[in-house]
Amino acid sequence: MKNKLVIEHITNWLKNYSIQSKTMGFVVGISGGIDSALTSTLCAKTDLPTLCLNMPIRQHKAEYDRAVEHINWLRKNFANVTSHEVNLAGVFEKIESTFPVEVGDWLTMAKTRARLRMLTLYAFAGNKKLLVAGTGNKVEDFGVGFFTKYGDGGVDISPIADLVKSEVYALCKDLGVVNSILIAKPTDGLWADGRSDEDQIGATYDELEWAMKFIENKSSENKLTERQKTVLDIYSRFNKANRHKMESIPVCVIPPKLK
Repeated sequence: MKNKLVIEHITNWLKNYSIQSKTMGFVVGISGGIDSALTSTLCAKTDLPTLCLNMPIRQHKAEYDRAVEHINWLRKNFANVTSHEVNLAGVFEKIESTFPVEVGDWLTMAKTRARLRMLTLYAFAGNKKLLVAGTGNKVEDFGVGFFTKYGDGGVDISPIADLVKSEVYALCKDLGVVNSILIAKPTDGLWADGRSDEDQIGATYDELEWAMKFIENKSSENKLTERQKTVLDIYSRFNKANRHKMESIPVCVIPPKLK
């Protein structure tokens, strides 16, 4: 991949989209992970106002510290970057205490965190006439569907959704993103124990990237190792289960004769 040209292409695409949509710039949720680091840096490179939001909810300390470090790095290097921290723990706890006990299972509440952050991003976006820039990569958004519907999946634009995880890392290295983010295990930031994406999915992004390309290329399954077969099964299972996230909302079309 021609990293510098790709960086230039995405930066120009972002800037042109904002200008054409008559918005002022971008707002990005900063998680302390590699995807939000790349998205926010590319937005910053447009020279348009870029607001970085740190939105901790009982956040694992390492994730929080990486988010703060990245925001500080951006503000040092880009005059157009501003930031705001919105601690959502109190709001989240109020929601927890309001929901019936049977609704407050661990997965529902994890997704509620993501949706609370989306609500916050759009509050700032609406107030300041900004676009919410998505941070999902290709494997997450179109492969395994590893995002929350109307949470981190609720965005205005997706600047890095055509990049697989290895490409995200490559661009971040070229852009000089802080090392703590480059070496950290990917995580969705929805768990207080800091569990990684690999812990939840059962495969690394390198493996998922391989599976995505394997299926896209309709490769033969002959001579696959047991681990490769397991990864293909994991990828296919997630892809099938999360297909509803990756497709348009179904619309019940009424036949003309019934109208």
